[in-house]
Amino acid sequence: MEEKTLFPGNTIGIIGESPNGIMLAEAAKKMGFKVIAYNSDEAAPTMQEADLGVVGSLHNKSKLQDFAERCDLVTYESDKVPSDTVELIGQYTQVPQGSEALEITQDRLLERAFLEQMNVNIAPYATIVSLDDIYQAIGSIGYPCILKPIQKGFGRKRQQIINKQSDIAKCADIIDLGTYVLEAWIPYEKELSVIIGKEFDGKLNFFPIVENLYQDHHLFQSITKSQLDADVQSEVHRIAAEIATQLEYVGILEIAFFLTKSGSLYVKRVVPAPHKAGFVFEKATNISMFEIHLRTLARMPIPQVRFVQPTVMVAIKNEDLEPLRMQWVLKDNWFYRFYRYPQTKRMVNPGYLLVLAETTTMAIHQIEATNIWNDKNTEIDTSKGMTDEEIQ
Repeated sequence: MEEKTLFPGNTIGIIGESPNGIMLAEAAKKMGFKVIAYNSDEAAPTMQEADLGVVGSLHNKSKLQDFAERCDLVTYESDKVPSDTVELIGQYTQVPQGSEALEITQDRLLERAFLEQMNVNIAPYATIVSLDDIYQAIGSIGYPCILKPIQKGFGRKRQQIINKQSDIAKCADIIDLGTYVLEAWIPYEKELSVIIGKEFDGKLNFFPIVENLYQDHHLFQSITKSQLDADVQSEVHRIAAEIATQLEYVGILEIAFFLTKSGSLYVKRVVPAPHKAGFVFEKATNISMFEIHLRTLARMPIPQVRFVQPTVMVAIKNEDLEPLRMQWVLKDNWFYRFYRYPQTKRMVNPGYLLVLAETTTMAIHQIEATNIWNDKNTEIDTSKGMTDEEIQ
């Protein structure tokens, strides 16, 4: 499908069912585009924000064709959209992101093969098809480790943490359900994300590196600017640039890393779509992740990304809403964003807040001083692979 420049009045289609959708829709409408959303839930925020909503499953070919033919361009706002769905849409309209990056990153074995051919560090792993394979591989993988299906998105019920030999027997109930990878746990000090906007000509636009903290397998905080040594920042950018260059993709993508105490970097994942870690840039930089994504797809010129102010993003849970009322009337440097999902659809994270301060340390101290989140563990345990990206 021939790519073309989009102008105000052209129509952008948004497919996917994550909170990214409503923010993309809002950004697109501000830029003058018409928006058509495709979602299985007619009450989803993206559908309410769009000029037109098409209700259908991600596998309904006739609905998908009708949706695609109404759009000058379609973007998927989440890496959960099946690659074959995107391939189908691409037959009827332009999808600059393409389907190849999704195909690679939605399959753990393909993703690892892609990363291995670039000689980047990834966690040691083995392909598993039977219980015997686990017993044989554990000698080289070591404890602790985690068994995951090669297809992402099945959730924690299809994953098993193995801390000792007796835990292997717990895998018997799931091992016959498909092919798995057994992955070693990397003892790390920080988890880092780099958000990149990749243009049609291959030019890469980097946002500042973000440090992420997880809580109960969900993203809890994103911090920028993270305090990193210059050589670590340089290596993160070098590896991320190589991965992004090799990936057939246009638009915003995220590459996550584990940083060990010794300074080694391991690639955790590649997400060919906007990622929650980039929400922090709504205030931290001069342009948001969503506007860069849309400008890239529409073939508009991309401004230089500039850091504006230290910012911490905190994911809000439903139980946080009541204690946050006090902060709502006190904090003039706290900025809130709610996704506006219907009350009938309980979201684990109904929104997030951005805390601005002179330094990220000051912002974190202010967050901790509220005692809203202090009794919750933000350390990453050996289930580090079971983050929000994988349990949905």
